[in-house]
Amino acid sequence: MKILLAKTAGFCMGVRRAVEMVLDAPTKYENSIWTYGPLIHNPQVLKLLEEKGISVLNNIPDHGSGTVLIRAHGVPPETKKDLEKSGFKIVDSTCPRVIKVQTIIREHAKQDYASIIIGDKNHPEVIGLLGYAKGKGYAVDNINDLDSLPPFNRAIIVAQTTQNTFFFEKVKNWAAQKFPHYKIFDTICDSTARRQAEVHRLANLVDAVIVVGGHNSGNTKRLAEIARQTGKPTYHIETESELDLDALSSIRHIGITAGASTPNWIIKRIYRTIETIPFKKVKSWRSIIFAIQRSLLLTNIYVAMGAGCLCYACTKLQKITNYLPNVFMAMLYVQSMHILNNLIGTTADRYNDPDRSSFYNRNKVLLMLLAFFAGGAGLLTAYSTGPVPFLVILVMSIMGLSYNLKLLPERFSHGKYRRIRDIPGSKTILIAMAWGIVTAVLPFLSVSKHIGLDNVLVFFWSISLVFVRTAFFDILDMQGDHIVGKETIPILMGEKRALRLLKTILIINVGILLVSSAFHFISTLGLALAICPVFIFIVLSAHEQGYMLPGTRLEFLVETNFFAAGVITLIWSLFC
Repeated sequence: MKILLAKTAGFCMGVRRAVEMVLDAPTKYENSIWTYGPLIHNPQVLKLLEEKGISVLNNIPDHGSGTVLIRAHGVPPETKKDLEKSGFKIVDSTCPRVIKVQTIIREHAKQDYASIIIGDKNHPEVIGLLGYAKGKGYAVDNINDLDSLPPFNRAIIVAQTTQNTFFFEKVKNWAAQKFPHYKIFDTICDSTARRQAEVHRLANLVDAVIVVGGHNSGNTKRLAEIARQTGKPTYHIETESELDLDALSSIRHIGITAGASTPNWIIKRIYRTIETIPFKKVKSWRSIIFAIQRSLLLTNIYVAMGAGCLCYACTKLQKITNYLPNVFMAMLYVQSMHILNNLIGTTADRYNDPDRSSFYNRNKVLLMLLAFFAGGAGLLTAYSTGPVPFLVILVMSIMGLSYNLKLLPERFSHGKYRRIRDIPGSKTILIAMAWGIVTAVLPFLSVSKHIGLDNVLVFFWSISLVFVRTAFFDILDMQGDHIVGKETIPILMGEKRALRLLKTILIINVGILLVSSAFHFISTLGLALAICPVFIFIVLSAHEQGYMLPGTRLEFLVETNFFAAGVITLIWSLFC
């Protein structure tokens, strides 16, 4: 089965901005926080906001308090005034594209123009737009209603920002033929236009289309309508539980798109579910391999084996011959810490990877035993290599265990930083540092007390690869992390800037390996290992262009980069 995901699927700029403003509100404003009406047309997002204590205000009371966020659709100006009179603090998260339409209507209403709004008269955005027309606004959603309007000496035509582009073209032709003096403003959001054009192209490339989004979402319903017009089977769903797996099992090419109010974590969950369809009914060698891949990732065994391979490469780069204890030490430490931190901090997995969250909840006891066994075995291995490695592993284990724990009581902490994990960007940096120490630093500490340039260069190579790996996964999990309040590096920097940073690090990584090997600071193995950062650079670029979608296969591919380092090192050791 081949799955194509529309590049425009998911939050548009206006919805993303509104959701982020609401999610950030509890840290900025005191007292109660409300949204005036549903923030967006997506039940799952509204449910999570309710869980975070952000309620929906449907009616304006005589007296109120707290902060009210205006939803992305906007509201009539009178509504804002009434909210302020009631005593609420107003935070306007209206989409800038909608504000542009409001401004056009308001300015022309001052000049006595009638405003014809092409859209659903019951939609919140249209209701808000009508409020700026000073009683001369008309909402229509079909040509017959247009014909029934009286002629106007002065009139403008605008569109609901999520209106069907094909229908608006008909409206333009209607106006050109009957009322050429009407001023027409093409106010359909460019994101909407691109989304609708892409779903039309997508439907022609696949055998069936899945449209993800709220059943009450106007823009999502229009996407489904456009897909159906191509004659392809179209399924409009809100969550993965609505997927007709039996019907989809016989389809070879499936296209997925999503409305402007659909979060990425829901799209990812649906993609992951569809990804498993070919492996559920037929027990082929491919289904067995997929099941093994998923099991290795869920248990973190594959991650631990990758750490061992990376350690093996680091020891050979530093010309250390006794590598086996260090390899086992790295594997056992990473195995233990990754399982324990997943067990302690699984909240984000509820959105980012519900399969992992469910797996950890079902197998909590067994995973806890595996983690403690791996941690104990790692400490014993470290003790056998010397007191310094043992103390380092012990301290790192204690720090790793305390990462998700509240270290400061509320009376001693006036801010939000009570745990190590609360420090912005700490997760990515600390994981990279921990891997770098167990894969590159401990091996040379077991044979020497003097730090040389080769040790520093190998340490940088190790932590930079792990940093890129971890930050890339953070990029894939941005929306889920934001929901639970994590401040990862991609959230702090933004996705595009974070990707540029990772690519820059990889380029520097390649340069250091090549130069260091050429000048014999490290072994010539560095020339061959330059393949690893190049490989990840290609993966990042492919994902950025939409060729590699989030899922088990992409995650397994990224982790395989460390295995590649081990295989390259083994081949080099045998033949060089």
